[in-house]
Amino acid sequence: MDRNIYLVGFMGAGKSHVGKKLATKLYCPFVDLDTMIERAAQMSINDIFATRGEAFFRLLERRVLHDTAFGPRRIVATGGGAPCFFNNMEWINAHGLAIYLDAQPMVLQERLWRGRAKRPLLHGMDKTMLLRFIQEKIEARDVFYRQAPVRYRIENPQQDAAGDLLRNLDQITGH
Repeated sequence: MDRNIYLVGFMGAGKSHVGKKLATKLYCPFVDLDTMIERAAQMSINDIFATRGEAFFRLLERRVLHDTAFGPRRIVATGGGAPCFFNNMEWINAHGLAIYLDAQPMVLQERLWRGRAKRPLLHGMDKTMLLRFIQEKIEARDVFYRQAPVRYRIENPQQDAAGDLLRNLDQITGH
């Protein structure tokens, strides 16, 4: 692997899960952008939003994203909104290979519903509200996500995205 692989897509698409599996098989480091942001700020994402606001978070997110260009080649799971601010998607494409994990709204609804306790943004939503939220956010973000040169469509929650990507990695990366 001669450059970073950046996984982009909506929350619940499986960026961290797929990223860890790809990194293991490719013998390279895996990093989660949100974890890097929490380390840099020395506080949780929720605390950053609560105490410093979204503007501060997005600036820090951009700085940490740019830091991934240094050091060993790695797999990077971005936050769901990371490609949508500043020129982050353009930067990602210039500094690595972006793979859009395009999970369908019903897949995301099922995954996020099961894990909603870990996601404060989803508290208080019923399943119908959750699906509407997902559809609206994806509609707004899709223009950024689709700038990734590789798009992997996820149509069922049990789909082996990491396995499929690994089987086709030579074709995807051109090596």
